Amino acid sequence: MATSAIGPGFITQTTVFTQQLLTSFGFIILCSILLDMVAQLNIWRIVAIAERTGPEIANAVFPGMGHLLALLVALGGLAFNIGNVAGAGLGLNVITGMGVLPGAIISAVIGVLIFWFREAGKAMDWFAKLLGFVMIGLTLYVAIVSNPPVSEAIKHSFFPETMSIPAIITLVGGTVGGYISFAGAHRLLDAGITGRAHIRDVSKSSVQAIALASVMRVLLFLAALGVVVTGAVLSKSNPAASVFQIAAGGVGYRIFGVVLWCAAITSVVGSAYTSVSFLRGFHPAIIKYERIIITFFIIFSTVIFAFVGRAVQVLVIVGTLNGFILPIALAMMLLAVRKSSLMKDYKHPLWLQLAGWAVVIVMTYMAIVTIFNM
Repeated sequence: MATSAIGPGFITQTTVFTQQLLTSFGFIILCSILLDMVAQLNIWRIVAIAERTGPEIANAVFPGMGHLLALLVALGGLAFNIGNVAGAGLGLNVITGMGVLPGAIISAVIGVLIFWFREAGKAMDWFAKLLGFVMIGLTLYVAIVSNPPVSEAIKHSFFPETMSIPAIITLVGGTVGGYISFAGAHRLLDAGITGRAHIRDVSKSSVQAIALASVMRVLLFLAALGVVVTGAVLSKSNPAASVFQIAAGGVGYRIFGVVLWCAAITSVVGSAYTSVSFLRGFHPAIIKYERIIITFFIIFSTVIFAFVGRAVQVLVIVGTLNGFILPIALAMMLLAVRKSSLMKDYKHPLWLQLAGWAVVIVMTYMAIVTIFNM
């Protein structure tokens, strides 16, 4: 779940909003972490106890609602995948200097090949994990050498000078929105880590995943902040890459490009697979032709990006779109705790239910405000 969240959209969103809000972005991060933890803790615990997938639980609450949830998650996954393809294009742009669109097309072809040839996928997954450690180390280095105003950032994390509702909904949507939170819960389901015997482990893993993603978010924030407060102008075409170039020179810039591309290309495959998996309940043919549908999903994402362009804007918007899906999905899970046929003799903690409904209300309000201000 954490590696799904820390993709090209996550990186670009953090940089763009840091540039806009400066030290006050710390407050946005703090709000998003709290919302993320409550949402994910509820979803993972409920899926683990019910021992069913998100759509199956939603169908048990309201017949047909699971199909709607699956469709929304798949559409959100499509939006994410357009962003992933865009991020892969940006990564190759940094590494080779080629245009973002040609880089996106080449990356989509590689993504399809990785999906069809599993051994290549395993190698890429291992490579992505290795580069993940490299990126954390590089980001930590940049966060130190850029010398950000840490004390001011801490102050404004609790007492912000500026506020941005779209930034909060984008960050939450980019971390636990759409398929991401369910992907983690379903992975535990597939591994048999379910039921009351494992509820403590499920809760611990849920919080740890958000904590890991949040640490990376804070490091990226500090790295970008240290650069922009000096008055440096970030590239509009790839602001995150220019942060690393300004702070760590040409070598840091190229390493960032490799990491960005690897994070994006693995997300292209993972997002397509998980999104299509939510549609299995619609028709048996989806299971039968799943590989072909996933391939089409990747190609279709690339075609849309080719027409839309504007990679940076796409990477920010996809988080916002998935933020709209979260309150619907979370509301379905919270309604499920009232059904004894799903929860058996399990009693979901009252404080967690109340906190969950508070997130539903807050996210719904912010989604409405964001739509009306578009």
